[in-house]
Amino acid sequence: MAIKIDKKITGYNVVKPEDKVAANPVTAAAPKEPRQAEVIQMHESVERPETLVGSTFKVKSPLFEHALYVTINDIVLNAGTPHEQRRPFEIFINSKNMDHFQWIVALTRILSAVFRKGGDVTFIVEELKAVFDPRGGYFKSGGVYMPSIVAEIGAVIEQHMKNIGMIHDPEMDEATRKLIAEKRAAYEQAGAKKKADVTAAPVGAASAAKTSSDTESNGFPPGATLCQKCNTRALVLMDGCQTCLNCGYSKCG
Repeated sequence: MAIKIDKKITGYNVVKPEDKVAANPVTAAAPKEPRQAEVIQMHESVERPETLVGSTFKVKSPLFEHALYVTINDIVLNAGTPHEQRRPFEIFINSKNMDHFQWIVALTRILSAVFRKGGDVTFIVEELKAVFDPRGGYFKSGGVYMPSIVAEIGAVIEQHMKNIGMIHDPEMDEATRKLIAEKRAAYEQAGAKKKADVTAAPVGAASAAKTSSDTESNGFPPGATLCQKCNTRALVLMDGCQTCLNCGYSKCG
């Protein structure tokens, strides 16, 4: 291609091919970066695989004759990679009691739909645990108070999420652990001393003392009241102050 020169030539220079590449780096052929593996997050477009892993929990309430069996199935995302994780995919609740059939079906369908939406689904736990039965709640095994059967289903989902690593319990510091151990040892020592003092009393009095000093099946003394912090029947009176032998909560600070 001919180029017309309108100005006086004062000098010249030979342009090499490598100089053209350096002058225009955009056109230079850059080496291709290795393609990174795509990390799959939970969302509603994820298809259900043929096989899911899950867990089944038994919920037995004294308010109902038959138990509920809660099954939560998980999908494994990014299997075999450092990003592997389990996420709840669906939930089923079975019971012989057909009185619950309608609300159980509705609840399981809504919960399964929320699970498949992805994102942070841990809010479900607090929403369910905040449901109260107008007829009153009950104490489950271990002395933990449940305000309703729906709240216990929420507690089951919470336990499952803890098992798969979605929810983590706040770790109790060493000072709190030491305080609880000291308070419990002091309370048990006081109970043992009281029991020893009435050993020489008449048979009827000794029998009554034994009944009052034995611990319940949940490991806490009989007569312990409900702790407002951990919902466990482990609150006892020590040195004129209500103290929880389970979480260390004290009304006196």
